[in-house]
Amino acid sequence: MSFLKSVTCFVLFGFIISGCGLTKRTVDDENEFPRNNEEFEAELLIDDELPLIEDGTASWYGPNFHGKLTANGEVYDMDGITAAHRTLPFETILLVENLDNGKTVQVRVNDRGPYAKDRIIDLSKGAAKKIDMIGPGTARINLYLLKGDLENARITDIKVPTYTVQLGSYNELQQAEDRTSLIEGSRVEVIGSGDSVIYRVYFGSYIDPNEARIEMQRLSAMGFNGFVKQIQN
Repeated sequence: MSFLKSVTCFVLFGFIISGCGLTKRTVDDENEFPRNNEEFEAELLIDDELPLIEDGTASWYGPNFHGKLTANGEVYDMDGITAAHRTLPFETILLVENLDNGKTVQVRVNDRGPYAKDRIIDLSKGAAKKIDMIGPGTARINLYLLKGDLENARITDIKVPTYTVQLGSYNELQQAEDRTSLIEGSRVEVIGSGDSVIYRVYFGSYIDPNEARIEMQRLSAMGFNGFVKQIQN
C-alpha cells in the first residue's frame, strides 16, 4: 500500500507541476491572427483612434462554399472567423461592428466578394454567428481597420475592384524587362520580398473587367498571351 501511495503522490505532483507551466495561447504569442475556429482572447473597444474605413451592409456565406478554395488559396471553413471583401488585401484584419445590436467580431480577409451591389463584406458563418446575423441574413455594419497597410496598398478605392492584364511572371528581373520591352505600355512589378521575389509583367489598370478582357484579347491577337486578374494590394 505504501508503494501505491508513493506512486499516486508522484503522479499527482507531476500533473500539478505541468499544469503550472501551461499558458493559454493568445494572438500575441505568435503575433498573428488566429485561423479557422480559434477564438480571440481579448475584446477590443471601439474608440476614436480605431480607423473606420467603410460602412454599409454585411451578408454571410456558408454551406454552398464550405470546403472549396477561397480567392487566396485556402480551403474555406464556414465555421471559421474569416471574411470576403472586394478589394482589401488578403490578411487584412477588420473589426466588424453590427450597428443593429452593438456586437463586434474580428475577421481576417481571405476571399473575394460579395458581388451583390448593396453589400460591402461577406462574413463566414462562424463570424456571422458572433454578431447574431445568421437569422436576418444581413446587418448594418461598420468596418474598422485593425491590421493592414492601406496607405501603401495598390488599391485606390476599397469599394471598387481594379483589374490588370498579367502577361508574364519571372524569377529574374532581366527576363521580365526583356518581355516588357516588346509590349508598349506594359510594366514590371516586384512581388514578394527577401528570397521569394518574383517579377511580373502587367498591362493597364481597369475598373471595368470587360475593358481588361478586351485589352487582353487585343494583346493576344498581337502574340502576347495573358489573363485578367484583380489587383490584390
